[in-house]
Amino acid sequence: MNGCDSHPFTRRQFLHGSLAMISTVATVPVFLEGASRALAAMDGTSPNLPGVPAGRVLVIVQLSGGNDGLNTVIPFAQQAYHDARPRIGVGDDQVLKLDGLAAPEGIGLHPSLLPVRGMMQQQRAAIIQGVGYPNPNRSHFASMDIWHRGDALTQRGYGWIGKAFDSESQRRPQADHNMDVIAIGGEAPLAVEGKQAKAIAFERQDVFRWIPHDRHAALGQTYDALNDEIAADAIPRIDDPAAFLRRTALDAQVASGRVRDATRRKTETEFPKHALARQLAMVANMIKAELPTRVYYVAMGGFDTHAGQEWRHRNMLKQFAESVQAFHSELEATGHAKRVVTFAFSEFGRRVEENASGGTDHGAAGPSFLFGQPIRSGVLGDHPSLTQLDRGDLIHNVDFRSIYAALLGPWMGLDVKAALGKNYRPVDVIRA
Repeated sequence: MNGCDSHPFTRRQFLHGSLAMISTVATVPVFLEGASRALAAMDGTSPNLPGVPAGRVLVIVQLSGGNDGLNTVIPFAQQAYHDARPRIGVGDDQVLKLDGLAAPEGIGLHPSLLPVRGMMQQQRAAIIQGVGYPNPNRSHFASMDIWHRGDALTQRGYGWIGKAFDSESQRRPQADHNMDVIAIGGEAPLAVEGKQAKAIAFERQDVFRWIPHDRHAALGQTYDALNDEIAADAIPRIDDPAAFLRRTALDAQVASGRVRDATRRKTETEFPKHALARQLAMVANMIKAELPTRVYYVAMGGFDTHAGQEWRHRNMLKQFAESVQAFHSELEATGHAKRVVTFAFSEFGRRVEENASGGTDHGAAGPSFLFGQPIRSGVLGDHPSLTQLDRGDLIHNVDFRSIYAALLGPWMGLDVKAALGKNYRPVDVIRA
């Protein structure tokens, strides 16, 4: 605690520190492991309050490295596409046509996206073409930073999801926001970081745990005794700092226990053996367990295809498509499909012309994906021009913050202006 700060920590502020600590530290003082059982009874799902869509979930899939959108959503009818990519271009006979699927003429999908086309046929997938932002940055770090913050300023700041939940905490201070966001990975991405809002982050569910019983029998007995003692205290008194410390710190244990219990379950659907599929299987189990989490964040790397793109990109798209299809099949099987929307994005697209190494270099605009029962299916927006370019790159015609606005406002019931700095007009992708 800062000695110069005259304001005491609130319960929520202390919790954030506790969660950050347990997500990275294997052992902590035993007294911090006490009141989880009592706290479990206090933990519930998202409150059904005015302006808060109860039970709605957003799943974000980050495709890191810069996905080549031009070989993902393919303008196969345009000769300029084939001229720019004589070696890595997808032939007309291989492109997945989208006839009758609310798609512009002459637009198709990479053959590895067959599962995505199947989801479009089921009215469960949408592709937004030409997504980007003004004055695009071709640096992986800088461009991803812009997508995470929701603005194009040069300085670092808080993330768009974090800022949205900061505002929600002010609007609903009586609610417990401890598990609003879960990120699967080594650390929480900037997108979910707020001034107050903090995500729970873990890479594998087996390390997201507390281990007193595993270490020594006496330690386990002490742990149980402390649990019984602290459980007798219902709510810590304001004038008892020690009780406050124990009670608030151990909300973290409740979170870890609920996550581990959920992710240990067997899924109804057989997921492929891809890294992204394993992440989404955990998310599906946590949704099935009805955790109070409103946003889940997962990531898949490998899209930086400067060389040998043809086989690498084919494999990456296959993993992505199969993983997302399995995830939404699981949601259908468990009865949760109506309350989940999945959004997939990459920090930028690739250059229009292939390079000398059989790959593509960093570009600008590219497509984004949305999946789920609640979305309006089809290929939305116009494909960027292949002849009117910005230094060899596609020019965006949809600002990515318009997608964020649709996800934050119409879907999640969160404050768009608080998250993005102003009210962007949302793309029309969420069903009424």
